[in-house]
Amino acid sequence: VQLQASGGGLVQPGGSLRLSCAASGFALDYYAIAWFRQAPGKEREEVACLSSYDDSTYYKDSVEGRFTISRNNAKRTAYLQMNSLKPEDSAVYYCAAKVFGVCRPPGPYTDWGQGTQVTVSS
Repeated sequence: VQLQASGGGLVQPGGSLRLSCAASGFALDYYAIAWFRQAPGKEREEVACLSSYDDSTYYKDSVEGRFTISRNNAKRTAYLQMNSLKPEDSAVYYCAAKVFGVCRPPGPYTDWGQGTQVTVSS
């Protein structure tokens, strides 16, 4: 089971990025997928989650309405569309998965991808 995150980069405030999380070794549709981020000197935080059962979602308050999590099961890829980006969104973003998982209540994730850096700056 492997996850490969990509799509990070440098973007100006107000811009958009789409992160991708490609899965290998398992069928993505049986897994809850989440995106976490960690900024320097701060704890890692969950920003979005997509449940395995009913595709229900969770978003951190500060990204609600700006970020959208989704997945394409045929491509075994999950996405995080990030719009109206702010400097405080700058962080290393990680994708994670847990089999037959739900977003709430929160629980441990078993599989993690490497991070992809997102920098929002003018």
